[in-house]
Amino acid sequence: MMNLLLLLLCFISYRGSSTKPVSGIKGGIVTLSCESEDREIVDISLIRRSKKIPVCEKKNCSGRVCKEGSCDVIIKDLIYSDAGKYFLYVYYNNDQREVERQIREYHLHIHDEISVKKGEDLKLDVVLINADKVERNSRSGWTEVWRRGHGVSSDRLIISDQTLIIHDFTVTDTGTYRVLDSNNEALITVTVTESVLDSKGNLNDTEKDKTDDTEHRPVDHWILLVGLTVVLLVLVVIHRHFARDYLQDESTEFRIRSIEDLWIMMI
Repeated sequence: MMNLLLLLLCFISYRGSSTKPVSGIKGGIVTLSCESEDREIVDISLIRRSKKIPVCEKKNCSGRVCKEGSCDVIIKDLIYSDAGKYFLYVYYNNDQREVERQIREYHLHIHDEISVKKGEDLKLDVVLINADKVERNSRSGWTEVWRRGHGVSSDRLIISDQTLIIHDFTVTDTGTYRVLDSNNEALITVTVTESVLDSKGNLNDTEKDKTDDTEHRPVDHWILLVGLTVVLLVLVVIHRHFARDYLQDESTEFRIRSIEDLWIMMI
C-alpha cells in the first residue's frame, strides 16, 4: 500500500497558477471556475488559509459550497468572511494516464449596499482576520478609517469583535467603504447611504414633507381653475350689459344668451 502511494506521488506534477479575481454580492452566489471540463478529473480540493474546505459533490447539496460540472466550485449565500484567497487543486489524468495536478488561485471580492438612519450607529462586520485596513472614499480620495495595529481614526469609531462601529451616523458618513488585505487587495466594498425610512419602515420627516407637497399640488390646480371660471363669468356679465345698452337687435341678444347658456353648461 505504501509503495502504491509513493508511485502515485511520483506521477503527480505541479503546475503554477496566477490569481483570478472573482466577485459576488453579499447573499448571492459565485463560481470558482476550474476551466478543466474537457479533462478526466480524478479529484478536487479547495484550500483556504491552509485548511481544506468540504465541497459537496451531490446533485442536491444543502451546504453552501458545492461542485458543479466536473470541477467548478460554487459558493452560495455569500458573507463577508468568504472574501479572500482560495486555492483549487484539480487532479486529472493526462494523455499518458498519469495523474497531474493543476492549481487555480482565486481572490474573492464581496460587494454590499446598506442604508443607515441618521443618528443611529453604522455597523460594518468587516474587521476580518485577513483584513489589514478599512478606507472610505471622500472628496479628497480614499481616507483611512482603521488599520490593524494602529486602531481607528476618530473618537466616533470603535472596534467590537470583528465589527467597525461609527456612532451617531450623519450624512457625511455616507459613501463607499472598502476593506483591504496586507497586499492592498480589496476584500469587501460596501456602499453606505442614508436611510429614508425610520425603524418602523415609515418615511422620515423630510420625505413626509416632500410627499405632502406633492399631495397638495392638485388642490392648487383646482383653485386656479375655479378662479379662471369666476373671471370668465364676470366677463360674460359685462359683455351682456354692454350688449343690452348698445345692441338693439333682438337676434343679437338671443345669440349672447345662447353663448352664456353654453358656457354655463360647460362649467
